[in-house]
Amino acid sequence: MAVNDFLCRDTFVAYLDISGFKEMMKENLAIEAMRQFYQAGYDYRERYNEVDGFFVSDCGILFVRKDDISNEEKLNHILLAIKFINKRMLEKDFMLKTSIAYGEFEYIRKLELSGIEKNPVYGNAYVKAVLDSEKNPPKLEPGLCRLVKEGLPDELNRDNHVFEELKFLKQRKNDKKHLYYFWNLDNPDNIEEFEEKYNDAYKWKFKGMLEALKNTYNNL
Repeated sequence: MAVNDFLCRDTFVAYLDISGFKEMMKENLAIEAMRQFYQAGYDYRERYNEVDGFFVSDCGILFVRKDDISNEEKLNHILLAIKFINKRMLEKDFMLKTSIAYGEFEYIRKLELSGIEKNPVYGNAYVKAVLDSEKNPPKLEPGLCRLVKEGLPDELNRDNHVFEELKFLKQRKNDKKHLYYFWNLDNPDNIEEFEEKYNDAYKWKFKGMLEALKNTYNNL
């Protein structure tokens, strides 16, 4: 089903992409990763209609269409969509990186010609989400999801949220520009424990690479 036009107005936009996709292409895993990715998005949209989206290659763009709800509820809807897709991908041993931004967004489906389909995407929310995922420090690591704080509505800059998923948003140490969404947890009280385990995993990865270099060098 085609995505209907969304004329320029403020909403939440999420940019998701498959972690390690370039390496997957070398190992012939890319097609399966995309198939699972697209299927997860389709399955979510088939069940719920609060979030629209489209997928191109290893990337997906989600946005909240509904206007007659609060910004808190809009954010809650897009977080639930992100959780669903991330969990589905994790079950298949794939990880995503996700960045969310708030601001103007517009999607217009243009006339199609033979062999060409035009679907312009505009708006600072889309640009912010893409740049945050691809360029902005700190580097967005595999499996993580974060929300750009710049431009957030005032009612979201507080702690006593009504909607459950917003309780899983937390600012990380040494990063004042984002709120991280811990979609993989069932209890926000476990965020600190998960952070320790995730950071330890990266430390061991670095140590493993260091040992491999040392062993190779010593054997020369």
